[in-house]
Amino acid sequence: MAAPKTQFVCSGCGAVSGKWSGRCEACGEWNTLVEESPNTGVATGPGKVQRKGRIIPLEPLDGDTKDSPRIISKVAELDRVTGGGFVPGSALLLGGDPGIGKSTLLMQASAALARAGNNVVYVSGEEAVAQVRLRAQRLGVEKSPVQLVAETNVENIVTTLQATFKGDKKRPDLVVLDSIQTLWSDAVESAPGTVSQVRASAQAMIRYAKQSGACIVLVGHVTKEGQIAGPRVVEHMVDAVLYFEGENNHHFRILRAVKNRFGPTDEIGVFEMSDTGLKQVNNPSELFLGERHKAAPGAAVFAGLEGRRPVLVEIQALVAESSLGTPRRAVVGWESARMSMILAVLEARCGVRLGGHDVYLNVAGGYRISEPAADLAVAAALVSSLANKPLPDNCVYFGEVSLSGHLRPVSQASARLKEAGKLGFEQATFAKTSELAKTPGMRLNTLESLSDLVVDLVTPGELPSDKNDD
Repeated sequence: MAAPKTQFVCSGCGAVSGKWSGRCEACGEWNTLVEESPNTGVATGPGKVQRKGRIIPLEPLDGDTKDSPRIISKVAELDRVTGGGFVPGSALLLGGDPGIGKSTLLMQASAALARAGNNVVYVSGEEAVAQVRLRAQRLGVEKSPVQLVAETNVENIVTTLQATFKGDKKRPDLVVLDSIQTLWSDAVESAPGTVSQVRASAQAMIRYAKQSGACIVLVGHVTKEGQIAGPRVVEHMVDAVLYFEGENNHHFRILRAVKNRFGPTDEIGVFEMSDTGLKQVNNPSELFLGERHKAAPGAAVFAGLEGRRPVLVEIQALVAESSLGTPRRAVVGWESARMSMILAVLEARCGVRLGGHDVYLNVAGGYRISEPAADLAVAAALVSSLANKPLPDNCVYFGEVSLSGHLRPVSQASARLKEAGKLGFEQATFAKTSELAKTPGMRLNTLESLSDLVVDLVTPGELPSDKNDD
Protein backbone atom coordinates (compact mmCIF):
# COMPACT_ATOMS: atom_id res chain seq x y z
CA MET A 1 0.00 0.00 0.00
CA ALA A 2 1.37 3.39 -0.99
CA ALA A 3 2.28 5.82 1.77
CA PRO A 4 -0.10 8.75 2.20
CA LYS A 5 0.90 11.85 0.33
CA THR A 6 2.13 14.76 2.45
CA GLN A 7 0.16 17.98 2.40
CA PHE A 8 0.90 21.49 3.63
CA VAL A 9 -1.67 23.42 5.67
CA CYS A 10 -1.59 27.17 6.34
CA SER A 11 -1.63 27.88 10.07
CA GLY A 12 -3.30 31.23 9.43
CA CYS A 13 -6.29 30.38 7.25
CA GLY A 14 -6.27 26.55 7.05
CA ALA A 15 -5.80 26.38 3.27
CA VAL A 16 -4.31 23.10 1.98
CA SER A 17 -1.53 23.01 -0.62
CA GLY A 18 0.17 20.09 -2.31
CA LYS A 19 3.65 21.63 -2.09
CA TRP A 20 5.48 23.99 0.22
CA SER A 21 5.98 27.65 -0.61
CA GLY A 22 7.10 30.62 1.41
CA ARG A 23 3.78 32.41 1.03
CA CYS A 24 0.24 31.09 1.35
CA GLU A 25 -1.67 31.67 -1.89
CA ALA A 26 -5.00 31.94 -0.05
CA CYS A 27 -4.31 34.56 2.64
CA GLY A 28 -0.95 35.96 1.53
CA GLU A 29 0.83 35.34 4.85
CA TRP A 30 4.50 34.35 4.84
CA ASN A 31 6.02 31.24 6.47
CA THR A 32 2.69 29.81 7.60
CA LEU A 33 2.62 26.53 5.64
CA VAL A 34 3.14 23.52 7.94
CA GLU A 35 3.72 19.96 6.73
CA GLU A 36 1.06 17.51 7.89
CA SER A 37 -0.04 14.00 7.00
CA PRO A 38 -3.64 13.60 5.82
CA ASN A 39 -6.09 11.47 7.76
CA THR A 40 -5.43 7.88 6.67
CA GLY A 41 -8.47 6.53 8.49
CA VAL A 42 -10.83 7.78 5.78
CA ALA A 43 -11.14 5.70 2.63
CA THR A 44 -10.38 7.55 -0.59
CA GLY A 45 -10.13 6.68 -4.25
CA PRO A 46 -12.28 4.62 -6.62
CA GLY A 47 -12.94 1.88 -4.06
CA LYS A 48 -14.62 4.18 -1.57
CA VAL A 49 -18.25 3.29 -0.79
CA GLN A 50 -20.34 6.39 -0.27
CA ARG A 51 -23.00 6.09 2.42
CA LYS A 52 -26.49 7.11 1.41
CA GLY A 53 -27.84 10.05 3.36
CA ARG A 54 -31.02 10.02 5.41
CA ILE A 55 -34.02 12.30 5.08
CA ILE A 56 -34.05 15.14 7.62
CA PRO A 57 -37.45 16.68 8.45
CA LEU A 58 -37.76 20.38 7.66
CA GLU A 59 -39.08 22.85 10.22
CA PRO A 60 -41.09 26.07 9.65
CA LEU A 61 -39.51 29.40 10.49
CA ASP A 62 -42.40 30.54 12.73
CA GLY A 63 -42.40 27.50 15.01
CA ASP A 64 -42.47 27.75 18.81
CA THR A 65 -39.05 27.61 20.43
CA LYS A 66 -38.52 27.32 24.16
CA ASP A 67 -35.66 29.51 25.35
CA SER A 68 -33.13 27.67 27.48
CA PRO A 69 -32.43 29.37 30.80
CA ARG A 70 -29.00 30.91 30.98
CA ILE A 71 -26.42 29.74 33.50
CA ILE A 72 -25.58 32.74 35.66
CA SER A 73 -21.95 32.64 36.75
CA LYS A 74 -22.41 35.11 39.64
CA VAL A 75 -19.48 37.08 38.16
CA ALA A 76 -21.39 40.15 37.02
CA GLU A 77 -18.72 41.45 34.61
CA LEU A 78 -18.48 38.04 32.90
CA ASP A 79 -22.27 37.74 32.68
CA ARG A 80 -22.41 41.22 31.14
CA VAL A 81 -20.01 40.26 28.34
CA THR A 82 -21.69 36.93 27.59
CA GLY A 83 -25.08 38.64 27.32
CA GLY A 84 -26.58 37.53 30.63
CA GLY A 85 -24.83 34.23 31.38
CA PHE A 86 -23.78 31.04 29.62
CA VAL A 87 -26.24 29.49 27.16
CA PRO A 88 -26.64 25.69 27.47
CA GLY A 89 -25.27 23.90 24.42
CA SER A 90 -23.06 26.80 23.38
CA ALA A 91 -19.31 26.95 22.76
CA LEU A 92 -17.17 29.94 23.75
CA LEU A 93 -13.58 30.72 22.82
CA LEU A 94 -11.53 32.80 25.27
CA GLY A 95 -8.20 34.21 24.11
CA GLY A 96 -5.54 36.37 25.70
CA ASP A 97 -1.82 36.92 26.21
CA PRO A 98 0.14 34.50 28.40
CA GLY A 99 -0.21 35.33 32.09
CA ILE A 100 -3.05 37.79 31.56
CA GLY A 101 -5.42 35.84 33.84
CA LYS A 102 -7.53 33.59 31.60
CA SER A 103 -7.21 30.54 33.84
CA THR A 104 -7.77 32.67 36.95
CA LEU A 105 -10.99 34.10 35.55
CA LEU A 106 -12.35 30.70 34.52
CA MET A 107 -11.37 29.11 37.83
CA GLN A 108 -13.24 31.80 39.77
CA ALA A 109 -16.28 31.50 37.47
CA SER A 110 -16.22 27.69 37.71
CA ALA A 111 -16.07 27.84 41.49
CA ALA A 112 -18.99 30.29 41.64
CA LEU A 113 -21.11 28.08 39.36
CA ALA A 114 -20.24 24.92 41.30
CA ARG A 115 -21.19 26.55 44.60
CA ALA A 116 -24.56 27.44 43.04
CA GLY A 117 -25.30 23.75 42.42
CA ASN A 118 -24.13 23.38 38.80
CA ASN A 119 -22.06 20.48 37.49
CA VAL A 120 -18.71 21.97 36.47
CA VAL A 121 -15.74 20.11 34.96
CA TYR A 122 -12.34 21.77 34.56
CA VAL A 123 -10.11 19.99 32.04
CA SER A 124 -6.47 21.08 32.16
CA GLY A 125 -4.18 20.24 29.28
CA GLU A 126 -1.27 22.38 30.45
CA GLU A 127 -1.12 21.72 34.20
CA ALA A 128 -1.42 18.73 36.48
CA VAL A 129 -4.29 18.41 38.92
CA ALA A 130 -2.00 19.36 41.80
CA GLN A 131 -1.04 22.61 40.06
CA VAL A 132 -4.67 23.51 39.45
CA ARG A 133 -5.40 22.88 43.13
CA LEU A 134 -2.57 25.24 44.12
CA ARG A 135 -4.17 28.01 42.06
CA ALA A 136 -7.55 27.29 43.64
CA GLN A 137 -5.98 27.58 47.10
CA ARG A 138 -4.41 30.91 46.20
CA LEU A 139 -7.79 32.17 45.00
CA GLY A 140 -9.56 30.83 48.07
CA VAL A 141 -11.97 28.58 46.13
CA GLU A 142 -10.47 25.16 46.95
CA LYS A 143 -13.66 24.09 48.77
CA SER A 144 -15.83 24.51 45.66
CA PRO A 145 -17.17 21.21 44.18
CA VAL A 146 -15.41 21.57 40.81
CA GLN A 147 -14.43 18.30 39.10
CA LEU A 148 -10.82 18.31 37.84
CA VAL A 149 -9.07 16.21 35.24
CA ALA A 150 -5.73 16.54 33.44
CA GLU A 151 -6.14 15.11 29.94
CA THR A 152 -5.39 16.14 26.36
CA ASN A 153 -7.00 13.35 24.29
CA VAL A 154 -10.38 14.48 22.97
CA GLU A 155 -11.86 10.98 22.74
CA ASN A 156 -10.94 10.28 26.36
CA ILE A 157 -12.47 13.56 27.50
CA VAL A 158 -15.77 13.00 25.68
CA THR A 159 -16.01 9.38 26.88
CA THR A 160 -15.33 10.45 30.46
CA LEU A 161 -18.01 13.13 30.36
CA GLN A 162 -20.57 10.75 28.85
CA ALA A 163 -19.81 8.03 31.43
CA THR A 164 -19.75 10.36 34.44
CA PHE A 165 -22.93 12.28 33.75
CA LYS A 166 -25.73 9.79 33.13
CA GLY A 167 -28.95 8.85 34.84
CA ASP A 168 -29.98 11.73 37.11
CA LYS A 169 -26.89 13.68 36.04
CA LYS A 170 -27.65 13.91 32.34
CA ARG A 171 -24.89 16.35 31.45
CA PRO A 172 -22.39 18.80 32.90
CA ASP A 173 -23.50 22.42 32.94
CA LEU A 174 -20.06 23.85 32.16
CA VAL A 175 -16.88 22.29 30.78
CA VAL A 176 -13.67 24.35 30.68
CA LEU A 177 -10.89 23.17 28.35
CA ASP A 178 -7.55 24.84 29.04
CA SER A 179 -6.36 25.01 26.33
CA ILE A 180 -7.54 24.04 22.84
CA GLN A 181 -3.95 24.07 21.49
CA THR A 182 -3.00 21.15 23.78
CA LEU A 183 -5.83 18.83 22.72
CA TRP A 184 -5.35 16.09 20.13
CA SER A 185 -7.54 13.53 18.42
CA ASP A 186 -6.79 9.96 17.33
CA ALA A 187 -8.45 10.69 13.99
CA VAL A 188 -5.68 13.11 12.92
CA GLU A 189 -2.06 12.08 12.45
CA SER A 190 -0.27 15.27 13.45
CA ALA A 191 1.18 16.87 16.57
CA PRO A 192 -1.00 18.74 19.08
CA GLY A 193 -1.30 22.43 18.28
CA THR A 194 -1.25 22.02 14.52
CA VAL A 195 -4.05 23.36 12.36
CA SER A 196 -5.59 19.93 11.76
CA GLN A 197 -5.54 18.96 15.45
CA VAL A 198 -7.00 22.26 16.64
CA ARG A 199 -9.77 22.08 14.04
CA ALA A 200 -10.60 18.42 14.75
CA SER A 201 -10.51 18.88 18.54
CA ALA A 202 -12.73 21.94 18.39
CA GLN A 203 -15.22 20.13 16.13
CA ALA A 204 -15.41 17.17 18.51
CA MET A 205 -16.02 19.32 21.59
CA ILE A 206 -18.56 21.56 19.84
CA ARG A 207 -20.40 18.46 18.60
CA TYR A 208 -20.56 17.18 22.18
CA ALA A 209 -21.87 20.56 23.38
CA LYS A 210 -24.69 20.59 20.83
CA GLN A 211 -25.69 16.98 21.49
CA SER A 212 -25.55 17.07 25.30
CA GLY A 213 -26.56 20.67 26.01
CA ALA A 214 -23.43 21.40 28.03
CA CYS A 215 -21.70 24.77 27.73
CA ILE A 216 -18.10 24.46 26.53
CA VAL A 217 -15.43 27.12 27.14
CA LEU A 218 -12.26 26.75 25.06
CA VAL A 219 -9.14 28.66 26.09
CA GLY A 220 -7.00 29.74 23.13
CA HIS A 221 -3.44 31.01 22.89
CA VAL A 222 -2.73 34.17 20.92
CA THR A 223 -0.03 35.04 18.42
CA LYS A 224 2.36 37.98 18.65
CA GLU A 225 -0.13 40.00 16.58
CA GLY A 226 -2.79 39.46 19.26
CA GLN A 227 -4.93 37.04 17.23
CA ILE A 228 -6.03 33.65 18.54
CA ALA A 229 -3.58 31.02 17.31
CA GLY A 230 -4.79 28.32 14.97
CA PRO A 231 -7.17 28.35 12.01
CA ARG A 232 -9.71 31.16 11.89
CA VAL A 233 -12.37 28.58 11.15
CA VAL A 234 -12.48 27.82 14.90
CA GLU A 235 -13.72 31.36 15.56
CA HIS A 236 -16.49 30.78 13.02
CA MET A 237 -17.46 27.45 14.60
CA VAL A 238 -17.94 28.72 18.16
CA ASP A 239 -20.89 30.80 19.33
CA ALA A 240 -18.88 33.53 21.08
CA VAL A 241 -15.30 34.81 20.96
CA LEU A 242 -13.99 36.68 24.00
CA TYR A 243 -10.64 38.42 24.40
CA PHE A 244 -9.02 39.03 27.78
CA GLU A 245 -6.84 42.12 27.42
CA GLY A 246 -4.56 44.24 29.55
CA GLU A 247 -0.98 45.18 30.16
CA ASN A 248 1.14 43.11 32.52
CA ASN A 249 2.43 46.27 34.22
CA HIS A 250 -1.12 47.50 34.90
CA HIS A 251 -3.44 46.02 37.48
CA PHE A 252 -6.68 46.02 35.48
CA ARG A 253 -7.93 43.60 32.84
CA ILE A 254 -10.64 43.99 30.20
CA LEU A 255 -12.83 41.16 28.93
CA ARG A 256 -14.13 42.04 25.47
CA ALA A 257 -16.67 40.23 23.28
CA VAL A 258 -15.90 40.41 19.56
CA LYS A 259 -18.48 37.81 18.55
CA ASN A 260 -21.60 36.68 20.38
CA ARG A 261 -24.57 34.88 18.87
CA PHE A 262 -26.57 35.26 22.06
CA GLY A 263 -25.81 38.85 23.08
CA PRO A 264 -24.27 42.17 22.08
CA THR A 265 -20.77 42.45 20.69
CA ASP A 266 -18.12 45.00 21.71
CA GLU A 267 -19.32 44.69 25.30
CA ILE A 268 -16.62 44.82 27.97
CA GLY A 269 -16.14 43.69 31.54
CA VAL A 270 -13.45 45.28 33.71
CA PHE A 271 -11.49 43.41 36.36
CA GLU A 272 -8.69 44.36 38.70
CA MET A 273 -5.88 41.87 39.29
CA SER A 274 -4.83 41.35 42.90
CA ASP A 275 -2.90 38.79 44.95
CA THR A 276 -6.13 36.88 45.60
CA GLY A 277 -7.36 36.82 42.00
CA LEU A 278 -9.55 39.04 39.87
CA LYS A 279 -11.90 41.58 41.40
CA GLN A 280 -14.79 43.15 39.52
CA VAL A 281 -14.73 46.87 38.76
CA ASN A 282 -18.27 48.22 38.79
CA ASN A 283 -17.26 51.73 37.71
CA PRO A 284 -14.31 51.59 35.27
CA SER A 285 -14.27 55.38 34.81
CA GLU A 286 -13.21 55.91 38.42
CA LEU A 287 -10.38 53.42 37.89
CA PHE A 288 -9.02 55.13 34.76
CA LEU A 289 -9.34 58.65 36.22
CA GLY A 290 -8.22 57.87 39.76
CA GLU A 291 -4.70 59.35 39.44
CA ARG A 292 -5.43 62.25 37.09
CA HIS A 293 -3.47 65.51 37.42
CA LYS A 294 -6.07 68.15 36.68
CA ALA A 295 -3.70 71.12 36.16
CA ALA A 296 -1.39 69.41 33.63
CA PRO A 297 -1.38 70.76 30.05
CA GLY A 298 -2.11 68.24 27.31
CA ALA A 299 -4.60 66.14 29.29
CA ALA A 300 -8.18 65.72 28.06
CA VAL A 301 -10.94 63.45 29.39
CA PHE A 302 -12.68 61.43 26.69
CA ALA A 303 -16.23 60.17 27.21
CA GLY A 304 -16.09 56.87 25.35
CA LEU A 305 -18.45 53.97 24.87
CA GLU A 306 -17.71 50.24 25.00
CA GLY A 307 -20.77 48.31 23.85
CA ARG A 308 -23.55 49.75 26.02
CA ARG A 309 -21.22 50.89 28.80
CA PRO A 310 -19.88 54.48 28.86
CA VAL A 311 -16.25 54.73 29.97
CA LEU A 312 -14.30 57.90 30.76
CA VAL A 313 -10.53 57.83 30.20
CA GLU A 314 -7.78 60.41 30.14
CA ILE A 315 -5.89 61.13 26.93
CA GLN A 316 -2.42 62.61 27.43
CA ALA A 317 -0.46 64.47 24.76
CA LEU A 318 3.04 65.95 24.71
CA VAL A 319 4.08 68.31 21.92
CA ALA A 320 7.71 69.49 22.01
CA GLU A 321 10.00 71.20 19.52
CA SER A 322 12.10 68.71 17.60
CA SER A 323 15.73 68.97 16.56
CA LEU A 324 15.36 66.13 14.08
CA GLY A 325 14.65 66.42 10.39
CA THR A 326 11.77 64.00 10.78
CA PRO A 327 9.90 64.64 14.07
CA ARG A 328 8.91 61.68 16.21
CA ARG A 329 5.35 60.40 16.34
CA ALA A 330 4.55 57.90 19.12
CA VAL A 331 1.10 56.59 20.07
CA VAL A 332 0.10 54.22 22.89
CA GLY A 333 -3.50 53.02 23.16
CA TRP A 334 -4.80 54.57 19.92
CA GLU A 335 -4.34 54.20 16.17
CA SER A 336 -1.21 55.95 14.92
CA ALA A 337 -2.79 56.50 11.49
CA ARG A 338 -5.74 58.27 13.12
CA MET A 339 -3.42 60.60 15.04
CA SER A 340 -1.60 61.45 11.82
CA MET A 341 -4.95 62.41 10.31
CA ILE A 342 -5.77 64.69 13.28
CA LEU A 343 -2.36 66.38 12.97
CA ALA A 344 -2.94 66.97 9.24
CA VAL A 345 -6.42 68.44 9.83
CA LEU A 346 -5.08 70.76 12.57
CA GLU A 347 -2.41 72.07 10.21
CA ALA A 348 -4.48 72.30 7.02
CA ARG A 349 -7.83 73.47 8.44
CA CYS A 350 -6.97 75.21 11.72
CA GLY A 351 -3.55 76.74 11.05
CA VAL A 352 -1.89 74.91 13.97
CA ARG A 353 1.71 74.22 12.91
CA LEU A 354 2.96 70.90 14.24
CA GLY A 355 5.38 69.85 11.50
CA GLY A 356 8.48 70.81 13.53
CA HIS A 357 7.37 69.21 16.78
CA ASP A 358 7.67 65.77 18.31
CA VAL A 359 4.23 64.42 19.22
CA TYR A 360 3.58 61.77 21.87
CA LEU A 361 0.10 60.47 22.66
CA ASN A 362 -0.89 58.11 25.47
CA VAL A 363 -4.16 56.73 26.81
CA ALA A 364 -3.78 56.66 30.59
CA GLY A 365 -3.92 53.34 32.39
CA GLY A 366 -3.05 51.21 29.36
CA TYR A 367 -6.60 51.41 28.02
CA ARG A 368 -7.09 51.00 24.25
CA ILE A 369 -9.52 53.17 22.31
CA SER A 370 -10.99 51.96 19.02
CA GLU A 371 -13.89 54.32 18.29
CA PRO A 372 -13.43 57.52 16.19
CA ALA A 373 -15.33 59.56 18.80
CA ALA A 374 -11.97 60.18 20.50
CA ASP A 375 -10.86 62.52 17.68
CA LEU A 376 -12.03 65.68 19.44
CA ALA A 377 -10.43 64.73 22.78
CA VAL A 378 -7.12 63.98 21.04
CA ALA A 379 -7.21 67.31 19.20
CA ALA A 380 -7.95 69.16 22.45
CA ALA A 381 -5.02 67.45 24.20
CA LEU A 382 -2.65 68.29 21.33
CA VAL A 383 -3.62 71.96 21.22
CA SER A 384 -3.42 72.21 25.01
CA SER A 385 0.10 70.76 25.07
CA LEU A 386 1.30 72.96 22.21
CA ALA A 387 -0.01 76.12 23.92
CA ASN A 388 1.14 74.87 27.36
CA LYS A 389 -2.32 75.72 28.67
CA PRO A 390 -4.34 73.26 30.81
CA LEU A 391 -7.85 72.34 29.75
CA PRO A 392 -10.81 72.82 32.12
CA ASP A 393 -10.55 70.01 34.67
CA ASN A 394 -14.32 69.47 34.80
CA CYS A 395 -14.91 69.06 31.04
CA VAL A 396 -15.21 65.98 28.82
CA TYR A 397 -14.74 65.78 25.05
CA PHE A 398 -16.08 63.50 22.31
CA GLY A 399 -16.72 63.83 18.59
CA GLU A 400 -15.47 62.56 15.24
CA VAL A 401 -13.34 64.82 13.05
CA SER A 402 -13.73 64.70 9.27
CA LEU A 403 -11.01 65.55 6.75
CA SER A 404 -12.72 68.85 6.03
CA GLY A 405 -12.33 69.86 9.66
CA HIS A 406 -16.02 69.55 10.50
CA LEU A 407 -17.21 67.55 13.51
CA ARG A 408 -19.58 64.64 13.15
CA PRO A 409 -21.91 63.58 15.98
CA VAL A 410 -21.46 60.20 17.62
CA SER A 411 -23.99 57.73 18.96
CA GLN A 412 -25.45 57.67 22.48
CA ALA A 413 -24.30 61.13 23.49
CA SER A 414 -26.82 61.19 26.34
CA ALA A 415 -25.30 58.07 27.92
CA ARG A 416 -21.84 59.60 27.74
CA LEU A 417 -23.02 62.81 29.38
CA LYS A 418 -24.88 60.92 32.08
CA GLU A 419 -21.74 59.00 33.02
CA ALA A 420 -19.72 62.23 33.08
CA GLY A 421 -22.29 63.85 35.35
CA LYS A 422 -22.14 60.91 37.77
CA LEU A 423 -18.39 61.45 38.16
CA GLY A 424 -18.73 65.17 38.88
CA PHE A 425 -17.97 66.71 35.48
CA GLU A 426 -19.84 69.95 34.83
CA GLN A 427 -18.96 70.72 31.19
CA ALA A 428 -19.00 68.79 27.91
CA THR A 429 -17.62 69.75 24.51
CA PHE A 430 -18.83 67.64 21.62
CA ALA A 431 -20.11 67.69 18.04
CA LYS A 432 -23.43 69.40 17.45
CA THR A 433 -26.34 66.98 17.29
CA SER A 434 -30.12 67.29 17.09
CA GLU A 435 -30.88 64.14 19.10
CA LEU A 436 -29.50 65.29 22.43
CA ALA A 437 -31.68 65.59 25.50
CA LYS A 438 -30.81 68.20 28.10
CA THR A 439 -28.61 66.97 30.92
CA PRO A 440 -29.32 68.65 34.28
CA GLY A 441 -26.35 70.25 35.99
CA MET A 442 -24.05 70.24 32.93
CA ARG A 443 -22.98 73.08 30.68
CA LEU A 444 -22.95 71.85 27.08
CA ASN A 445 -20.74 73.33 24.36
CA THR A 446 -21.59 72.04 20.90
CA LEU A 447 -19.18 72.69 18.04
CA GLU A 448 -19.49 72.43 14.28
CA SER A 449 -15.82 72.40 13.27
CA LEU A 450 -12.40 71.74 14.74
CA SER A 451 -11.39 75.37 14.24
CA ASP A 452 -14.11 76.35 16.75
CA LEU A 453 -12.33 74.19 19.34
CA VAL A 454 -8.99 75.90 18.69
CA VAL A 455 -10.62 79.32 19.06
CA ASP A 456 -12.26 78.31 22.34
CA LEU A 457 -9.08 76.87 23.86
CA VAL A 458 -6.45 79.46 22.97
CA THR A 459 -6.29 83.13 22.14
CA PRO A 460 -4.24 84.59 19.25
CA GLY A 461 -0.55 84.61 20.11
CA GLU A 462 -0.61 81.72 22.57
CA LEU A 463 0.40 79.09 20.04
CA PRO A 464 4.08 78.93 19.02
CA SER A 465 3.06 78.89 15.39
CA ASP A 466 1.31 82.25 15.80
CA LYS A 467 4.47 83.89 17.17
CA ASN A 468 6.61 82.70 14.27
CA ASP A 469 4.19 83.73 11.52
CA ASP A 470 5.20 87.00 9.91
